[in-house]
Amino acid sequence: MKKSRFSEQQIAFIRKQVDDGTIVEEVCRKAGILQQTYYRGRKKYAGLMPSEVRRLKQLEEEDTPYVKHQQASGQDGSAWP
Repeated sequence: MKKSRFSEQQIAFIRKQVDDGTIVEEVCRKAGILQQTYYRGRKKYAGLMPSEVRRLKQLEEEDTPYVKHQQASGQDGSAWP
């Protein structure tokens, strides 16, 4: 999984700036990201606190070997072992 350029705290800070009323375009320009990236992250991490985002990323990393094994063996993931 690709490592994020931004830490959970930075992502939360960017989202908080927008929540406080700063224009999305301005926040994205200052952070050096595309607006599309902001909205994709907002959709994925909607309502999560930084600690919850960290836990979600940890779970995704733990799940990666299992998913790769399923893909290699031709399983679709619909049935648990």
